[in-house]
Amino acid sequence: MLLATVMVLSCKQVDENVQTLSGLNTKDFAGEVDGKATALYILKNANGLEACITNYGGRLVSLMVNDRNNQLNDVVLGYGTIADYLAVNGNYGALIGRYGNRIKNGQFTLDNVTYHLNKNNNGNSLHGGPKGYHAQVWDAEQIDEQTLRLTYLSKDGEEGFPGNLNVTVIYKLTDSNAIDIQYEATTDKPTIVNLTNHSYFNLSGRLGSQILDHFIYINGDSITAVDRTMIPNDVMPVKGTPFDLCNVDSALFIKDGINRDHEQLVLGRGYDHNWILNTKGNISQLAARVYHDGSGIVMDVYTTEPGIQFYSGNFMSNDKNGKLGVTYPHRGALCLETQHYPDSPNQPAFPSVVLRPGEKYTSRCIYLFKIVPQKIN
Repeated sequence: MLLATVMVLSCKQVDENVQTLSGLNTKDFAGEVDGKATALYILKNANGLEACITNYGGRLVSLMVNDRNNQLNDVVLGYGTIADYLAVNGNYGALIGRYGNRIKNGQFTLDNVTYHLNKNNNGNSLHGGPKGYHAQVWDAEQIDEQTLRLTYLSKDGEEGFPGNLNVTVIYKLTDSNAIDIQYEATTDKPTIVNLTNHSYFNLSGRLGSQILDHFIYINGDSITAVDRTMIPNDVMPVKGTPFDLCNVDSALFIKDGINRDHEQLVLGRGYDHNWILNTKGNISQLAARVYHDGSGIVMDVYTTEPGIQFYSGNFMSNDKNGKLGVTYPHRGALCLETQHYPDSPNQPAFPSVVLRPGEKYTSRCIYLFKIVPQKIN
């Protein structure tokens, strides 16, 4: 009975001409990529919030949340059609794998075997390579109005990674107004895994604006400092630097940190760094918080991961053809990617990302949305 219900829900999204609260139309996502059908899936909770997800790249396309005036606002960037996503080489809203972030020189050694990965970023492998999970069509099952299950078989040798990896990702739009993302994976051969979500957030309610007026807090006392190719080469305490974002009572305007004189900001062209979280995998502890005073929207991030990558949209440059014709400007969004550290396979001091047959990889990330009733400033 459940399978029949799932099939009805999946077909409904493809066949019907459904307009979403964010202005999307399901018919614009009904297509085919690499011989597999694409669709748009709509999640709604008891409070009237809406999340739209396409199985192309497992992408969160839109997320409608209330501001302090009880008006719904889309807080994630994306595109309005599958054709638009295919036309742009980007990760808007995507599931990232087999390895989120960078691996130096596109290679690593596991059990005395050296694996060579496809390179796509300054001689390194980034986000699983050019045909990583963001560019794949996932199998989708809509479990109920609030839950979507995505599955993908990443075959042995895909983008150079060893082992057949069976991946399951569950998106749930909860009645507490959170996007709860749960990851699982198993392998038939020793491999490495580091999955994450690459949603671009803007909490202002104006997707064509910059995020420099957002407050940000990250619960971490150090970052993995990087070299000129963005590979970690040190662990740097954040105290006394523009990376000191760990006072929740006096969160920093992004604009007040990003324009300061610091070598790491020059190398990243802004914030594009991994924070070592104080939460140590405890999902009940706050990992990060973003707030926009104009809209009153707060986003709290919780995770089982040891790190989080804060990216401030440094390489965005008037990205055209966004949803509803909006042009996305430089630093028009921010990303908070929960993760293991960059280049972990080559750095034994970092937490391990190795997965072996008989083991199960699990990870969880929660983006929780709340409202501050009155302006702070």
